[in-house]
Amino acid sequence: MNCTVYVGTSLDGFIARPDGALDWLPMPKPGEDDFGYSEFMATVDAVVIGRNTFELVMGFGDWPYSKPVVVLTTRPDTLPHPLPPQVRALAGAPHAIVAALEGTGAKHLYIDGGVTIQRFLEARLITRLVITRVPVLIGRGIPVFGPLSRDAKLQHVRTRSFPNGLVQSEYLVAA
Repeated sequence: MNCTVYVGTSLDGFIARPDGALDWLPMPKPGEDDFGYSEFMATVDAVVIGRNTFELVMGFGDWPYSKPVVVLTTRPDTLPHPLPPQVRALAGAPHAIVAALEGTGAKHLYIDGGVTIQRFLEARLITRLVITRVPVLIGRGIPVFGPLSRDAKLQHVRTRSFPNGLVQSEYLVAA
């Protein structure tokens, strides 16, 4: 199973403000370069997100995912309703989540949300990281990475820059 993190961060390593706000993150308009996101999503079988990220995305208005989405939560009965039809809730350790999704035929998961990314990294399930750094310092917020019990060795694949100052780096996570 391939588990990929595809995330935008501030230059100081935050994926959102402390309250979850993403007002500092540039969002491409229809027809503009989306920094490889559409190409990436075409390879994904399912999205795995934490509950906080799910609730943030629900507030965007239009549901952005056409793929199946798994929301990690221990309180599925308290998720906001109505849920988009392709959304389901699961609870459990990262290995159990991956096993359940493998059972549905999924081969590539998009892992999103600060705590979820950290849990999957700690479980050694992340195989690839695509990190787009936005040229802004927000000072504090929700970090993309947290403590690990051991180093996660990375192999650089490529780095590219965009005219608006974004810098995107891709890494494979060494076994």
